[in-house]
Amino acid sequence: MYPQLNSRSVAWWPVHVYVEARLVADAPLLGTPAWCALTDDDPAKLSAVLDGGQHFALRLDAAQEAAAEASQAVSAAVDWRAVSQEWMQLQAFRAANPWARREAS
Repeated sequence: MYPQLNSRSVAWWPVHVYVEARLVADAPLLGTPAWCALTDDDPAKLSAVLDGGQHFALRLDAAQEAAAEASQAVSAAVDWRAVSQEWMQLQAFRAANPWARREAS
């Protein structure tokens, strides 16, 4: 259905659509004593695992979005070209004036 991609990007919505069709009503929360007490062939046990997977996918999707927004904010925060030029000028000055280099004491 989807082409094979080597991306680590996580999209929650397709996971949700897949899981939603397979959820069992009143399945206990994954890992709780009630869930542990279910037999391995109980559909509610698998349903809880699928639901937990969907919540994990949502967390990853939200984290990706937050990281992208933070990256854009950092990019827009400073004139990075000017910072680079200033750094290169400082390095050129230090190369031309070795006496100006700081040394650990």
